[in-house]
Amino acid sequence: MARYTRTINRGWRFYRGDAPDAWFRGYDEASSPQPWREVTLPHDWAVSEPFSREHSSGGGYLPGGAGWYRGRFTLPEACRGKKVWLVFDGVYQNARVWANSYYLGKWPYGYTTFTWDISHAARFGDDDNQISVSVNHPHTADSRWFTGSGITRDVHVLVKDPVYFDQYGIFFTTPEVSPQRASVQVESALVNETDAPVEALVRHTLRDPDGRAVLELEGRCSLAAGQRASLILSGELAQPRLWAPGHPCLYTLESALLLDGTLSDDERQWVGIRSIRFDPDEGFLLNGERLTLQGVCVHHDAGTLGAAVHPSVWRRRLETLQRAGCNAIRMSHNPHAPALYDLCDRLGLLVIDEAFDEWEGPKNKWWQGHNVYPPKLYGYYEDFPAWHERDLSLLVRRDRNHPSVILWSIGNEIDYPNDPYGHPAFASTTGNNDANKPAAERRYSPDKPNAQRLVALAQQLKAIVQRWDTTRPVTAAVAYPEISNLTGYCDVLDVVGYNYKEQWYRQDHALYPRRPLLGSENGSHYAAWTAVRDNPFIAGQFLWTGIDYLGEARGWPIHGSSAGLLTTAGFEKAGYWFRRSLWLPEPVAHLVTARVEPEDSPLARSQPTALRRWARRAQLGRSWNYAAGELVEVICYTNCPEATLWLNGRVVASARLADFPEEGCLSWRVPWEPGILRVTATPAEGDPQSAGASDQLETTGPAVALLAETWGHEPLRADGEDVAQILLRVVDAAGRPVPGASPLVAVLVEGPAELLALDNGDLADNTLPCAAQRRALDGRLAVYLRSTGEAGAITVYCHAQGALQPATIRLQAVAVPDPAAPCL
Repeated sequence: MARYTRTINRGWRFYRGDAPDAWFRGYDEASSPQPWREVTLPHDWAVSEPFSREHSSGGGYLPGGAGWYRGRFTLPEACRGKKVWLVFDGVYQNARVWANSYYLGKWPYGYTTFTWDISHAARFGDDDNQISVSVNHPHTADSRWFTGSGITRDVHVLVKDPVYFDQYGIFFTTPEVSPQRASVQVESALVNETDAPVEALVRHTLRDPDGRAVLELEGRCSLAAGQRASLILSGELAQPRLWAPGHPCLYTLESALLLDGTLSDDERQWVGIRSIRFDPDEGFLLNGERLTLQGVCVHHDAGTLGAAVHPSVWRRRLETLQRAGCNAIRMSHNPHAPALYDLCDRLGLLVIDEAFDEWEGPKNKWWQGHNVYPPKLYGYYEDFPAWHERDLSLLVRRDRNHPSVILWSIGNEIDYPNDPYGHPAFASTTGNNDANKPAAERRYSPDKPNAQRLVALAQQLKAIVQRWDTTRPVTAAVAYPEISNLTGYCDVLDVVGYNYKEQWYRQDHALYPRRPLLGSENGSHYAAWTAVRDNPFIAGQFLWTGIDYLGEARGWPIHGSSAGLLTTAGFEKAGYWFRRSLWLPEPVAHLVTARVEPEDSPLARSQPTALRRWARRAQLGRSWNYAAGELVEVICYTNCPEATLWLNGRVVASARLADFPEEGCLSWRVPWEPGILRVTATPAEGDPQSAGASDQLETTGPAVALLAETWGHEPLRADGEDVAQILLRVVDAAGRPVPGASPLVAVLVEGPAELLALDNGDLADNTLPCAAQRRALDGRLAVYLRSTGEAGAITVYCHAQGALQPATIRLQAVAVPDPAAPCL
C-alpha cells in the first residue's frame, strides 16, 4: 500500500467562544478565560447547550456563536517526503484552519467536504502535528432549518507519494448496461508533483460482490514534471450483477498507479453497475425497467444528537424507512456526510444529491416563528458568488461514483415568489406559505430581483455539473412552475422537480411533452400519491419529510418540524403505517385510533373530513385504552379491498377501501370497551398468493416496567467513535407496550462507553439535548452510547421515576485493528 489514511476524530480540545491566539502551535490553553474540554468528532456544540427563545426558531432555538478546536496527530517517519492532506467532511461554518501555526485557508459553506494540503507544514516521527480550527456561526438565522455548529463531520489525514491519483480523480461509468453485458469505462486524473517526467502504469481491477476479479484494465500515461494528465480505459463485463433496490450488488474497484514497477498510489472504492433514464412518458427507468421513486426528503440532523450523527444512527433510520417501501432519498437541501451515501449504496436506496437552498438572493429566515415578520436575511447567498463553483464541483466529484446517486439537484425552491425573486406574472400566492405575510409580500414588486435571472444562473450551475459528470441528469426542486415555465428556468433542467404542485402534472405534461417530471417534494396526503400512481409519466414522489427534524419551528416551545414518517428518535408515527399500505406490494393492515373530535370543535368546523384526518395525525396512536362508552375513531391502513373490524370476538363493522376515495384508508367510529380490537383485511378476489392481513390492539394494564433492547446485531467497536442504540419501552405486567406512558427516565453507563443523548421524539420537550434523563413519549425512548476506545464490558442502567421496574442491558466493546495503512 502506497498511501496512509486514517480518521482523526479523537482527542480534540474544544473551546466555546473566541480564542484569537489558539491558531498558534505553542498556545497555552490555560490562558483562555474559560476551560478547554476534550471532545470526539463529529461534534455539534449546539446540542450541549439549552434551548432558548433568544435563538432562531428556524434554527430550532439552539445556539450558534464561535468555537475553537485543537487536535494533535502523529505521522510515521516513513511518510516524510510524501504529500499530506487534511480532509474535513464538513464544518459549520466559516471554518479557518491552521497546521502547526501555518494558516491553510477558510471554507464558508458548512456542508462541503474540503481538503487542505499540509505537506509544507507536516511533522513526522515523534514530533506531533497541531491542527487548529476556528468555527464562526454568528447568525443562527442563516438557514431555514437547524444546521448545527462545529466540526460536525469526520476529519481525515491522507498521505500519498508525489505521483498520485487526484482526489476524486477516478471516475467509474457504465455507458451500456444489460443483463448480458456491461461496458465499463474508468477515467483517471493523475498528478506528478516531482521535478522530473514520469511514465506511469495504471491498473484497475474490478472485483464482484464475492471478491472475484472479473475485469482488469491497464494502460500507460506520460506525465511531465509538475503536470497533470488524464487516462481513460475501457472494457466489457459479461453477465454483470446489476445494482438496484432490493439487490444492491456492489463491486470493488481497485486502482493502482505504478512507476517502474513500484506502487506509487492505490485506491479502493465501491462501484455499482446500473443504467438510469428519465423518460417524459415512462417516468424513471432503472436497468431498463420502470421503477416508481417512492422517496422521502431528509435533513441532516438526528434530534438530540444534532448534526453530529454516526452512520449507525442513519442506518437504523434508513432501514426503518425501507420497511415502509421507501426506495429513494433526497438529500435536502445541501450535501450530506459521505457516510450517508455509502449507506445508500449498501442498502439500495436511490439518491437525489442537492447542492443549495439559495443562490444570489437571500431567502427569508424565520427567527420568531414560521412566517412571522420581519425575517432575517443572512445565508449562503453572501458566499454564493465566490464559492458556488468550488462547492458544486466538489459535491459532484465526491459523489459521482455512488451508484445510488441518480440526479444532481442544483437548488431547492430558488424560484419561490418574492423570496427573493419576483416576476410580473405573479399576482398573489395561492396557498404557498402565504399565512401571515404582509400584503406587499403577496404581490409583484419591480424592486425585487427579477426571476428571469434564474435562467442564466441555472445554465451556469448545470455547466459546472456537466464539467464533471454527464451520466446523470440535472434537476432542481421548482416551487412555482407557473412562473418558471414562463421564464425558461424549467427549460434548463433535464428533469423538472415540482414541489407541492400535483395539480399541474397532467396539464404540464400535455404542454411540455418532452419534459421528464418528478415530484421532488410532496405532502403525505393520499391525493399526492394518487397523482403519481395514476400518472405513469411522473417519475415518483419525495415526501416532506421522511424524519422529523430540528428547526423550521412554528413557534416556541416547538423546536422542530413534525412532518416526518419517523420521529427524531427514529420511531414510527401513524403516517409511516399509512405509507406502508400505499408503497408495499404485500398485504398490509394496521390499526390506529384517536378520540372522536367533537363536531363543534374549531378543527371539526374548519376542515372537511379528509383534511381533518391529516390535521389530526399527531393524535393517532396504537392505543385501545379509553373511557367506558367513549366514541373512538378507528383507522385501518390497508391495501386490501375490504376489511372487517372485530371487538372481543364479535364483528362490529366492515368497509371497502373503494368507499374512501379521498382518504385512502378505512375509518369507523366505535364505542370503546376494554379488550381486543382486531381487523382482518381480505385480499383481492382471485389472488391465490395472498392470505390477506390482520392487526390488533389490546387494552393494556398500568405501566410496571422498562423493557430495553439493543438495536442491531454487530458488537460495539472499541474505536472511540462507534455508537450503540438502546430502545426503551414502557410495558405492563404482560409485557405489552403502554401507549401514552411518559415516565421520567434516567440512564447511567458503567464501563468503556459514554452516554451521548436520550431522544423521545417530542419536539416540545426542551430538556437540555445532552441530558442524562428525559421523559418517554408514548412509552418509548432512544438511548445513544459511544465507545470510549477501550474494549470491555458495558452495563447500562435505566431507571424510571415511580415504581416502575428498571431495565439493565449489557454490551461488549470489542477491540478493532488500526484502520490506517502504513507508509512504505
